[in-house]
Order: sequence, then C-alpha cells, then structure tokens
Amino acid sequence: MNHPVATSHPVLTLPSDQDSSGRLLGQEEIACLTESIESGTLTSTKGRFVRTLEERFADVMGVKHAYACASGTAAIHCAVAAVNPEPGDEIVTSPITDMGALTPILYQAAIPVFADVDPKTYNVTAKTIEPCLSERTKAIIVTHLFGNPCEMGEIMELANARNIPVIEDCAQAYLTRYDGRLVGSIGAIGCFSLQQGKHITTGEGGLVTTNDSALGRHMYLFINKAWGYGDPKPDHYFLALNYRMSELQGAVAVAQLPKLKTSVANRVAAAARLTEKLSGLPGIETPWTGPLSTHTYWKYCLRVDGNVIPGGATGLAKLLKERGIASAPRYIQKPAFMCEVFQRQRTFGNSRFPFTLARPEAVDYDRSRFPGAFEALDGVLVLPWNERYAEEHVDYIAECVQDAVAASVEVK
Repeated sequence: MNHPVATSHPVLTLPSDQDSSGRLLGQEEIACLTESIESGTLTSTKGRFVRTLEERFADVMGVKHAYACASGTAAIHCAVAAVNPEPGDEIVTSPITDMGALTPILYQAAIPVFADVDPKTYNVTAKTIEPCLSERTKAIIVTHLFGNPCEMGEIMELANARNIPVIEDCAQAYLTRYDGRLVGSIGAIGCFSLQQGKHITTGEGGLVTTNDSALGRHMYLFINKAWGYGDPKPDHYFLALNYRMSELQGAVAVAQLPKLKTSVANRVAAAARLTEKLSGLPGIETPWTGPLSTHTYWKYCLRVDGNVIPGGATGLAKLLKERGIASAPRYIQKPAFMCEVFQRQRTFGNSRFPFTLARPEAVDYDRSRFPGAFEALDGVLVLPWNERYAEEHVDYIAECVQDAVAASVEVK
C-alpha cells in the first residue's frame, strides 16, 4: 500500500534539461545561427563554425587535436576505428553505459568484453578490467559515468604496462578531473557528446580529442568518408562514413562552449548543497567520489538501501513522483550484455558476425561474473539535474527526499 508523502509546500516545477527551463541557451546561439544561415554555407567542409569549435575545444582540453562529429556514438565509432581492430579483436568496456558506446565496437568487427564495475562509483576499475584482458585486447574503453571519473591512475598503469590504448568516454564528464587532469586528455582518445541533456548541447553532436597525431588523422578521415581534404592527391583511403557535424550545430556549439564552466560550476554547487542536506539520512548514500576525483554531476545519484526503505530505489522514486520529481531508478533497466543484441547476437542478417569470431570467455555473460554491476543498478536512483537549479530547487528536492524517507521508515 502506498502512503502519500507529507507535504509542507506545494509541488515545485523543476527546470528540465529537455527544454529552455534547464538549459543555458539564448541570444548568443541565435546570433551564431543567424550568421551561419546568412552565410549560406552550412557544410563544415567549407564553413568556419565547426573549425572554430574544434580549435577552441582543443584549447579548453589542453590537447593537440579535437574534431567534431555527428553524435556521441559517432565519437566512440571514430575512436574505435582509429585503433583499427582486426575482426575478432576485443575491446574491454563497461556494462553500465549507453548502447551507443557499444554498437560501434561491433560495427568495427570487434568484440565488446564487459568488465564489472565498482558499485559505489558505477565505474570500471583496474581491478575489474585486468581479468578481462587477453592477447586479443585491442583497447579499453572507460566510461566516466554521471560525471564521476574512473580511477585513471591505476587504469593507465595497467594499460601502459601492456601497451593497450585507453579510450575515455566523457559523454557525461565535461571538465571532470582526475588527479588534476581533465578526463579526455588522460587516455589515448577522449569522446564527448553534445546530445540534448549533456553539460552543453547542440541537440545531437560529438567531439573527439587526442594528443596523438596519427590517431587524430585517422579520426578526422573517418569523419569525412576517409577523404583526404587538403592532401596533394586526395583519395578515399579506407572504409569510413560521413560523420560530419553541420555548421548549424557548430554555430550552436561555438556559443555554448563559453558557457561550459558556468554550467559545470552551477551543477557542482547545487550538488554540494544537496549532499550537505541529505548526508546521514537513513537508507540513503550520497555520491561517492575518490580523493583524487572531481565530479561534475551530469546527474546526481543516490544509493538507496532496500533494507531501510521499502521498495528500495523504485519505492523511493514512486514517492518522489508524487511531488513532481521524475527520478530514474536503476538508470538502465539491465546491464548492456542482457540486451538482445548480445544475448541473441543480432547483428548483420543472420550471420551473428562478429560474435562468430569471439572466444567463449569473451561472451560469457553469467550473472555471477558481474556482482558489482547488478548491485550498482539495484540500488541507484538517478535524480534529474541541470545547470539551472537554484537553491530553491535543491532545497525542494532535499525536502522531498527527507519526507519520503521519513514516510518509508515510519511505514516500515
């Protein structure tokens, strides 16, 4: 039986990252779009906005090369293509991630090998990655989930000892730092998303970063159908796609980029306020961040103890919904390897390729191998979050969580 949460204030509508209420979009973006449209040049091969974005983002990241592409998925695809796996090679990755970070591996005829995660951070670690490595391992993809960085020191030490490139999925981790360094500049390649809900947005879009000129050249070409623009004798050098960003997206991104620091600072400040208000609440754990890590809060996640709060994260989410807070228990409903594309190996026609090339150990998805992932998903509750949160919004969320916990504990 559900018991309504006691309310001391009327329902407050929170800013949403799905519309202007939660996004730093305004006249700057309109001005750049107007300039782009009036120029009549909307392709990035001849325009200036995408090139400007690439130059400025490289400067923000402190890297030699940055290239814009069509989406965060495209960014991962460019990165995987750049390490150039042979069919059947393996790429170690996380089971708690968007499918767009996994399907590019299959499209490049490689095998995703899933490492377990730390249930406190939801991230892969050197300890979980190491058992997944084999003579076929071509790369490691680390996902800095929710804006909380992986423990990159130990991961890079492991990867460097075996000469394995690390690809950083920073889709949710703009300006996130580990040991003072920006994620996306630590591994061989960084991948970013400009999708609607990210720290900055162009609706859809992506960016890749690297200090390796050879990898940068390959990614630039992969974005452009492997056509060597500007080469003395250009050609289509290898199999590749058109993953270009349009000048319209580039114009919006050029206006968004100067707002990134403000977006991140607002999210971090709001998160600190909520953590202070919820610390010590029975059955609730606020986000855990390592001593060398700087969290930039794409989302704010609670861990909910089902032994204290009936129904755990799902039960708490139902109570918060009564107060207009649309939280997401579990984040994703199941680890990625439980989706049909992996369980039934549905790829190209009925071929099952590239799974036909996989070692049995690489596609062993037995639940016992992933205790951290299942624990992480069972307990996580993802709260909505964006850069437009003011103190009143944070205080409202805190009050609603406190009331929901009090009601739950009382009912129990």
